[in-house]
Amino acid sequence: MLIVFEGIDGTGKSTQVALLAEALQERGYEVVSSREPSDGPFGKKLRDSMVTGRLGPEEELALFHEDRRDHVEHVILPALEAGKVVLLDRYYFSTMAYQGARGFDPQEIRRQNEDFAPVPDAVLLLELPVEAALQRIGIRDGEGNAFEKSETLSACARIFSDLQEDWVHRFDASQSPSELHQSVLQAVLTLLPDS
Repeated sequence: MLIVFEGIDGTGKSTQVALLAEALQERGYEVVSSREPSDGPFGKKLRDSMVTGRLGPEEELALFHEDRRDHVEHVILPALEAGKVVLLDRYYFSTMAYQGARGFDPQEIRRQNEDFAPVPDAVLLLELPVEAALQRIGIRDGEGNAFEKSETLSACARIFSDLQEDWVHRFDASQSPSELHQSVLQAVLTLLPDS
């Protein structure tokens, strides 16, 4: 089963991935947790670019696709084929949102990705007002980076809000991490087969 955490920066995705992985492992599930950009060579270039701003928008989008292809081939598909639960901190929906906010067509990004990347069984969309997200980011990162400006996050939030599939589950990320975890865990346990 492929479960993806999505949402704008500052919603607590990384924390929730870690909490859910631990809770599922305690219940006997085999779990693989990962993130995008990945820890592979393309992901490292993307992370560097997010800090330095060295890549242009087209180069960055192409690198996201290369990183995802590599991630799907070497991490996601092998884990799914082995019957493991795969938890992702971001996936192609973030590319739709963030690159969409930079002027690319989100639906075209989605189409291109779904040509090679498996559609998730569930997207857990953590929602938070942009102002609250900016406060959290400021506390966490100091000044933040170009992706974390108010207008960009607002545009991203609008693109995320357009996701209306039945497998998109929305959560209020303004609650405490432990309260949010309990809500997420209950939703996920209804989706998973018994371990």
